[in-house]
Amino acid sequence: MPAAPQFPPSPIRPILVRGLADALAAAAVADSAGAALTLMAPPAGGALWLLDLIARVRRAFPGLEVTGLLDCGDRAGEAQGALAAGVRALLFTGRTEAADRLAAIAAARGAALLTACPPLLDLAAESHGSTRPVLLEALCRDWLTQANGWAESRAEA
Repeated sequence: MPAAPQFPPSPIRPILVRGLADALAAAAVADSAGAALTLMAPPAGGALWLLDLIARVRRAFPGLEVTGLLDCGDRAGEAQGALAAGVRALLFTGRTEAADRLAAIAAARGAALLTACPPLLDLAAESHGSTRPVLLEALCRDWLTQANGWAESRAEA
């Protein structure tokens, strides 16, 4: 039986970031909008990189609800390591049997395992590589204030 996609509670609108400047721009917008923030690490980012990034964002915006989403691809070992390190949301696209085992481990740790990538904002792609804070913040504002989140868009499909 294939693993059903699991989603964190509430609609998530992940923003793929490649560094602290991206994360802080997204956090500034989320904080001013009163929205929760999900930062997604690039495939080469890794669990410790993502957790450090989240810690820095939380120091800069202590009242902001921020979560990290790590794309582990089909690498079950990386997913297990990320869960052990404290990552709260993972994307795993490997074999169903592995996804089922990882989902059980994630649930026991209070984490979420996604088996399909939610729609996301890729800041580098959308900004065409620009690092101008005004542009990054405008992209994040548009993304975070859209009416429908991932949960709603999946329910409509």
